[in-house]
Amino acid sequence: MKTLEKKTITDYEALPEGSPYQLIEGELIMSPAPGFEHFRSSKRVFVRLYRLIEDAGKGEVIYAPVDLYLDEENVYQPDIMVVLKGSKARITNKGVYGPPDVVVEILSPSTAYYDLRLKKKVYERAGVREYWIVDPMERSLEIYTNSEEGFKLTSRVVEKGKVFSKVLDIDLDLEEVFKEV
Repeated sequence: MKTLEKKTITDYEALPEGSPYQLIEGELIMSPAPGFEHFRSSKRVFVRLYRLIEDAGKGEVIYAPVDLYLDEENVYQPDIMVVLKGSKARITNKGVYGPPDVVVEILSPSTAYYDLRLKKKVYERAGVREYWIVDPMERSLEIYTNSEEGFKLTSRVVEKGKVFSKVLDIDLDLEEVFKEV
């Protein structure tokens, strides 16, 4: 049986610009366009973070699609990244190199497995300080904070209430994320 050869950043960068792929643990994974609820949730989280982080001069909030280079076999396009002043992450014209302070992934049926399993492990290993998982179908938001023991669930809300980000020192009201139009 032939085994697949792992892909690297070189293979990823050879793709045409705008290709709907991410490099996850050495495998090129196609990511189809997300649904509207994904878009709506992502937009609302971004706007709230923008107001709380960029308007306050604390750092930069980055909206997909922007490449995040974590190692030779992992290049992602998280829905949202937060890079605070003094962060380990480096922002360049090609993308972000190194772990952002916060990564936000909005779950979609086609990407949930990767977001909840493989990418979560890589974010943890790479040193992302907080990992947020927004689930538009469940109307929930979970915040995992990285510690010596790895990611630990530190805040979770379903439908109503606020989550607290230790890294950003902010509250986020779920009703603002999932409000009806």
